[in-house]
Amino acid sequence: MIDSLTNALDTAGAFIWGPWFLIPLLLGTGVYLTIRLGGIQLFKLIPALRLALFERKDKDALGGDVSQFQALTTALAATVGTGNIVGVATAIAIGGPGALFWMWVTGVVGMASKYSEAFLGVRFRTRDAAGEISGGPQYYLKRGIPNGFGTFLSLFFAIAAVLASFGIGNMTQGNSISANVESSFGVPVWITGLVLAALTLLVLVGGIKSIGKVTAGLVPIMIIFYVLGALYILIVNVDAVPAAFGLIFGDAFTGTSAVGGFAGSAIILAVQMGVARGIFSNESGMGSAAIAAAAAQTTHPVRQGLVSMTQTFIDTIIVVTCTGLVIVTTGVWDQGSDSAATMTGEAFTHGLPGVWGHLIVTVGLVLFAYSTILGWAYYGERCMERLFGRRAVMPYRVFFSVVVFIGATVPLALVWSFSDVMNGLMALPNLLGLLILSGLIARETRHYLRNDPKLRATKGDVDTFMKDHDGGIDTYEHTNR
Repeated sequence: MIDSLTNALDTAGAFIWGPWFLIPLLLGTGVYLTIRLGGIQLFKLIPALRLALFERKDKDALGGDVSQFQALTTALAATVGTGNIVGVATAIAIGGPGALFWMWVTGVVGMASKYSEAFLGVRFRTRDAAGEISGGPQYYLKRGIPNGFGTFLSLFFAIAAVLASFGIGNMTQGNSISANVESSFGVPVWITGLVLAALTLLVLVGGIKSIGKVTAGLVPIMIIFYVLGALYILIVNVDAVPAAFGLIFGDAFTGTSAVGGFAGSAIILAVQMGVARGIFSNESGMGSAAIAAAAAQTTHPVRQGLVSMTQTFIDTIIVVTCTGLVIVTTGVWDQGSDSAATMTGEAFTHGLPGVWGHLIVTVGLVLFAYSTILGWAYYGERCMERLFGRRAVMPYRVFFSVVVFIGATVPLALVWSFSDVMNGLMALPNLLGLLILSGLIARETRHYLRNDPKLRATKGDVDTFMKDHDGGIDTYEHTNR
């Protein structure tokens, strides 16, 4: 029965993430929003990075439960996970080096989608019965599309997100941690599972403020730690870097011939794997990051949208690129799809002296996966609040922590298949909502950036140019379930 269910989910996942359904919708939405927003991810990237990384708290910020930097790191915590290590290796192992190019494309156009959903998350946020901020597709689909269709989309998203939180945001991450810790250090999986469950519950009980503090400290360290290891390998193998780029760009448009253990791939497979694993890694268009963005202390939705946009840049253009280039330059990419799970670890072991490579990948994966658990726990609880009210939040936190232990100790073939389907079902209502609300996003973005092109406005400045213009967030700072 389990095998039959797994096969059915695999079939559904193959269709949802196939070349004729979600992939063109994801790319098409990203391209459409890029055009409507005037290439905002290109022209406003530098000021957005400055705002995200060097101004930890927006000037005289309104409302919110966490700083804009903590909102960014919470979203990064949920996205920088196994997809950046195993997902990249899987894309290259099946689609060839050209898949990395399509991951880049997905990242670039996905930045427009990430901006848009974060903008809407802040624009239509509200407060729950306990006074905590709630926002994301489960709210902006309902409030931004004020008819039965909007309500349907919001409920569809919330249900899919709760289910996905137990899959890709919980059990698969816990399993990756326990398996790697057992392999590297000989720690039994049940011990790792107990420690993970206890640490998760300890953080979750404090809510988004606790999660934000942990991720603000953990995420920068884990990304820098991992990226520095990758850069060392690339510097040592600098002669192979130009050839690696040539292989990536060439195979992106010609497909990859069979070589070594690699069976070869057509262009369509490179595109499919690159886009699917790119979205798996950065979650642009899925709507999940908008939930974290909504909790940010900010003076205007545009500002937090731009901060959140940098998340996709950091995840895909920096971390994914480091992983992909290390795999290609060290020559381990052609071992075949059966080696995908260990390919990144082998690449780092091959490129770094002694046990450093293996250690960096193991510690990196543990930190990436644990931070993903925390980020997705917040996504799930906010959607539970949307569905059942505040009373459902604490039981969800406790149950979520228990499921971490289960995920760390049992085989998960079925859960991986289930996660792929749920992720796709999350993205579908959100993408439709982004297309429907694209006019509002573009109009409000143009108005704000005309008045604050360098993103240096204070709250007083914002109040002045937003006077008599209905587009701020203060109107929505009230309980409205």
